[in-house]
Amino acid sequence: MTLTTTLAPRDPWSVVPSLGNLDAYIRFVQTVPMLEADEEQALARQLRSANDLQAASRLVLSHLRLVVSISRQYLGYGLPQGDLIQEGNVGLMKAVKRFDPDQGVRLVSYAMHWIKAEIHEYILKNWRTVKVATTKAQRKLFFNLRSLKHQFKGEDGNDHVGRAGFSDAEIQRVAQELNVRPEDVIEMETRMAGGDVALEAQADDDHDAPLAPVTWLADEQHEPTRMIEAQHRDWLASDGIRHALESLDERSRRIVEERWLKVNDDGSGGMTLHDLAAEYGVSAERIRQIESAAMKKMRKALAEDATA
Repeated sequence: MTLTTTLAPRDPWSVVPSLGNLDAYIRFVQTVPMLEADEEQALARQLRSANDLQAASRLVLSHLRLVVSISRQYLGYGLPQGDLIQEGNVGLMKAVKRFDPDQGVRLVSYAMHWIKAEIHEYILKNWRTVKVATTKAQRKLFFNLRSLKHQFKGEDGNDHVGRAGFSDAEIQRVAQELNVRPEDVIEMETRMAGGDVALEAQADDDHDAPLAPVTWLADEQHEPTRMIEAQHRDWLASDGIRHALESLDERSRRIVEERWLKVNDDGSGGMTLHDLAAEYGVSAERIRQIESAAMKKMRKALAEDATA
């Protein structure tokens, strides 16, 4: 068989029909025949030597069923299989790009690592929208905890899946087998056993359905401490300022009112330092000193009122 015959039709992806659902896609990829060893070697060499995208497409197309098979192993994480397959296909394409036909291994064995790596990364980033594993040991624990649950179930006949935690003996055993701390096992199991809850209310009109968590969020506007703070601000802006001004002498009070409290109809403020200096027959610096002393006295009066 020549390479030209192997690559027929010219565009391998042209045989992929327009699919409307996942089941149709899976049925189709199961009909695509796997490559013989000599065909795979020839296509891989043509890709490496000439960057032949037709050869790359043929290699990818013939291994799509492998991605579907691997994706089924991760259905227990509650993520759509279509998304898992999509990420696995990315891993498959990376594997095809890096595959070396001279290493003496088949592409199917080499590609499994890349497919699983992409699916693992997708799960860790999107599972319940929480990043649950960061270190290498945590990742190993995350992806092995479910299989160990099923293993324990088979040994003692009890169903551990979905339980909030293992027994103390099982925790110690898991920690020993995966070389992690017992505390890590407990934390990961708790996070994996927790259910998803919608924050917003659902779109249906089921009046008997439980209220969404957003319903119970605090109304900060009517939270007691916020209300007290708002009342205090209102008092400072009215009675507090009036009481503080009453503690000043007449000249100091007028300077403060002109400099800080007076607003003309055109939006402009009151008198400037120089205007007040000319009126009282002193320097502008003296007016600034009087103003500064008056502000300190007012702040003291406000503090005393607040603690009274």
